[in-house]
Amino acid sequence: MHDIWNPWHGCRKCSEGCENCYMYFLDRARDRDGAEIYRTQSFYYPLQKRRDGSFQIRSGELIRVCMTSDFFLEDADPWRSEAWEIMRQRGDVKFYLLTKRPERVRDQLPPWWGDGLENVMFNVTCENQRRADERVPHLLSLPFRHKGVMCAPLIGGVSLKTYLADGQIEQVACGGENYGGRRPCRFEWVQRLRAECEERDVTFCFLETGSVFLKDGKRYFLPQKRLQSEMAFKSGMGFAGKPIRWRLTDPLGLEIPAEQLYTPRYREACARCGGRLICNGCSDCGKCGPAASLPSPQTF
Repeated sequence: MHDIWNPWHGCRKCSEGCENCYMYFLDRARDRDGAEIYRTQSFYYPLQKRRDGSFQIRSGELIRVCMTSDFFLEDADPWRSEAWEIMRQRGDVKFYLLTKRPERVRDQLPPWWGDGLENVMFNVTCENQRRADERVPHLLSLPFRHKGVMCAPLIGGVSLKTYLADGQIEQVACGGENYGGRRPCRFEWVQRLRAECEERDVTFCFLETGSVFLKDGKRYFLPQKRLQSEMAFKSGMGFAGKPIRWRLTDPLGLEIPAEQLYTPRYREACARCGGRLICNGCSDCGKCGPAASLPSPQTF
């Protein structure tokens, strides 16, 4: 995927949200061990260029970092300083960091960090209230210009109301669980998060229902991720709050005008996607073809 940068791969499980980790599941399908941690061949992806000398990742794109690991994993300490430098060098690209280890972050920031980079959004994962109360205070205490919360896999009710009060959190996303475990996600959990975000004008994105979704006393089984995303969109839970003000700069440190930045493009199927609200758009690689019709969810 053009919007993901995995400088290293593999992770170590650290909380209940990791129990049925999708990365471990997919690695097992390839007869690999998800606990094997290594620096990838994609380490310099943000610096890769096309034949005409332009960057592969265009100015204004949003790149999700370490989706098959954790950016603050202990094993990655020897590689992280160089990754920070890449993000500083690409001040024209938005980098989305996500971690379950916020207690390690302060000691892992580079000496030049100050109040943070304008092009980096730091997010913590909160799969239930226990982890929200454990991790979000770290998030609020750390020097980042942009902050968000990812409640996925959402395996318990979460309230962020007290944490949204001071305006630091600019975005909240949530989604149910997939693959091995399929612990159910309840619609009322999603509704509460959405209401709390709307009250504070914070963008809320309901990414997907997960494989098992409970709504109005009914249990739905949705094995296909595209179907999960469509059902999340149809729920009407997405909320576009106050726009995030990114200050993206060229190599001289000058802010790049909005009209010169990448504008996301979407395919027909994207119109029914729960994640579109915070998505980087389609790379137009041509692999998807026309949007496929989606089957109705099964109820049991």
